[in-house]
Amino acid sequence: PRLPLEQLLEGQPWGPEAVGWALAALAVEFTPLDDVRSGAEFRRGLITSLFEKFWQGDESESQELPMLYGTSDPWPGADAGRELRHESSVGHVTGGAVYVDDQASRRGDMLELWPVLSTHAHARLKGVDTSRARALPGVVRVLTAADVPGVNDVGAIRHDEPLLAVGEVHFHGQVVAVVAAESLDAARRAAALVQVDYEPLPPVLGLREAIAQGSYHTQPHVIRRGDVEAALAASPHRLEGEIDIGGQEHFYLEAHAAWAERGDDGDVRVVSSTQHPSEVQAIVAHVLDLARHRVVVEAPRMGGGFGGKETQASTWAALTGLVAWLTGRPSRIQLDRDVDMIVSGKRHPFHGRFEVGFDHDGRLRGLRAHVTNDGGWALDLSESICDRALFHIDNGYLLPTAEIIGRVARTNTVSHTAFRGFGGPQGMVIIEEALDRIARHLGVPVEQVRERNLYRGSGEDCTTHYGQPIEHNRMPLVWGQAREHAGFEARRREIDAFNAGSARIKRGLAITPVKFGISFTATFLNQAGALVLIYRDGSVQVNHGGTEMGQGLYTKILGVAMRELGQPAARVRVMKTQTDKVPNTSATAASSGSDLNGAAVAAACAQLRERLAPVAVELLAKLTPEAAPVDPATLRFTDGRVVAHDGREVAFGAVAEAAYVRQISLSAAGYYRTPGIAYDKSKGHGRPFHYFTFGAAVAEVELDGWSGMKRVRRVDIVQDVGESLNPGIDRGQIEGGFVQGVGWLTGEELKWTRDGRLLSHSASTYQIPSLGDAPAEFHVHLLPQAAQPGVIHGSKAVGEPPLMLALAVREALRDAVAAFGAPGGQVYLPAPATHEALFLAVQQRLATATTTAAPVTPPEPAGEQAAQ
Repeated sequence: PRLPLEQLLEGQPWGPEAVGWALAALAVEFTPLDDVRSGAEFRRGLITSLFEKFWQGDESESQELPMLYGTSDPWPGADAGRELRHESSVGHVTGGAVYVDDQASRRGDMLELWPVLSTHAHARLKGVDTSRARALPGVVRVLTAADVPGVNDVGAIRHDEPLLAVGEVHFHGQVVAVVAAESLDAARRAAALVQVDYEPLPPVLGLREAIAQGSYHTQPHVIRRGDVEAALAASPHRLEGEIDIGGQEHFYLEAHAAWAERGDDGDVRVVSSTQHPSEVQAIVAHVLDLARHRVVVEAPRMGGGFGGKETQASTWAALTGLVAWLTGRPSRIQLDRDVDMIVSGKRHPFHGRFEVGFDHDGRLRGLRAHVTNDGGWALDLSESICDRALFHIDNGYLLPTAEIIGRVARTNTVSHTAFRGFGGPQGMVIIEEALDRIARHLGVPVEQVRERNLYRGSGEDCTTHYGQPIEHNRMPLVWGQAREHAGFEARRREIDAFNAGSARIKRGLAITPVKFGISFTATFLNQAGALVLIYRDGSVQVNHGGTEMGQGLYTKILGVAMRELGQPAARVRVMKTQTDKVPNTSATAASSGSDLNGAAVAAACAQLRERLAPVAVELLAKLTPEAAPVDPATLRFTDGRVVAHDGREVAFGAVAEAAYVRQISLSAAGYYRTPGIAYDKSKGHGRPFHYFTFGAAVAEVELDGWSGMKRVRRVDIVQDVGESLNPGIDRGQIEGGFVQGVGWLTGEELKWTRDGRLLSHSASTYQIPSLGDAPAEFHVHLLPQAAQPGVIHGSKAVGEPPLMLALAVREALRDAVAAFGAPGGQVYLPAPATHEALFLAVQQRLATATTTAAPVTPPEPAGEQAAQ
């Protein structure tokens, strides 16, 4: 049946009067849903907005843009290993790449596991009845906390995270029990039959509620520089503000997976999709009450990680190890997408409250900020993540005086965890929010305020608020190059002209910097080992402690070994990461995988070169006894040969064989630890980072005011990667990280019910960026001639910093919103600035500038009777 409004419109003259009462009728008649996809206010506003667009006959559309047009600078030089394609690229595109569950699927004797999950955000566990589940055909065991032979805990930092719930459950989705069965279907059906008796308890849900109730995991971390109160009092201008910053789902393509088997000698082998094999080894060992040398963990390639498998893979590895140990049968688990999203931690939501003092030209004098992150029910890595937010709240800007206070809140949601950037991006959002508000308060271009506050010069003017001097400061350089590559000033004029002639489609332009510190902030983690083996034929195996999650670490390690030993790619093989090859490894995280593991591999190769060089000299002397003696220090290892300064050469394989015959070891263990870093948390002062990376991005967007839909028209990036180990892989990381950041800041939104259930737990309810969300024009420039002293082959980290460049898109969207309605005034945008948030922001801007004819009483419907 037709709606009453349709019947009212039939036969009426089409004009302003009819539109006036039609809009009023729509507001009453249309009762929108309020669900995980969007809110009722947005849907109600959207239908009237689109009706008004139809009435006005606005057929304006943005011009069609080419899809994914981009450029990148050629990289000078052709050093061995720099232009290698990703070592798994063929397997990725053909489906031939083997992942954890693929290994398990090839065996026919696996027990299938499935978890029993809590249905309450907070409740007392009064009893768990597994009898019905155990009676189901095909079920082998149903395990609860009472079955754990060792320590029932998988906490990474603090022992506050039971493997299987005991006493209480603390979030909706906590693992209460696990079913082991002959088939996955039987395991899932049995899990549904486990009866859990709960006594509900009041949950703490959301950051603001936790702050109001004083629910925290940690004591405050305070960083002070100078007298901030005096600086604020002396400032010509002061502003206060706050911002809520949303979390983000990792959405790695491969959900959590693991399998395990018990050996004949009482050892346990675990194969896990993890970024931290040594931590999985430690946790499985203490769950089973074993020494660590009895547990071997293998980490084959992962289908993505982004931090989500740094600590939280341990739960699933430990469950498979537990079942394998207790049953003597190999066991596996592969979570599906919905369960993975329900049970796994996210990027931390943050709340930032700030007060800034500044000059008439927008230069900062003082910043006071209170930063709180939502750790969820257990601590996990939340304290370190909060610390890094405090370290990066300056982004690329000088804070002459500052008082920054950070604390981790405790809520009854999933325990949040590492995610690309590790708190740094959230800290940067806070300072960018403050600078935008400063610029709009003063009525000056935002990019001018940003540029005036960049780190420059030396001494205190180029020292962070926690006391670390910024050496090799390239921030002004990358900023200037980004503006130049983008043609910023000319495009600013073009966009202003476009906006002046377009009422409901506006464009925005912004430039933002990124300064990101590289090292684990837990100093002891900044170490790595490697084992390099040369065989008699000259072929090479490389073992290291890093893990491959698609980021290209194995390819970079391959390139390092090729350059160090002078071998072609076909003669070097990088092995799967295993704890019985390289012990006590750090997680592949903090953008340090190449720095640490590459340096360890280089150290092992240097030992081998030192042993082989005298042998090569001996062989060269035999080949040309009449020639002058060769200094071993002058030999070059290149192209599978060992070459003297005068051009004489001998095959690398011949040198390896000769070394073996001479009883010279052809294996070497390399080790590296990052020098010169230390931070005193009690004083809020020190040098937590080995070095900084620098980048800048210019983004142009287009915003449809009728609907809130956006398009990223063009992005220009300049990124400092030092002397790149592999420019192709680095460009891929920059592009991918940037788009992932755009998703976090403009589209991806986690939604929870009032009782703590995650609503957005599937691809249909949680929207990650698609091809159309990538910039239509994407230009990536690697800063040339930027070798970094004291780092492997002069390179710099690239994994995390590009994500934060996506701040340029958020700020460009704010610029576009500001173009609607009357000029001036603040523009408040949430993070993420979703289509819904953008639409409502535009409507707010237009509310004071739009005049609508007063609604009139509609006539009686013509024709049919109005629907009852």
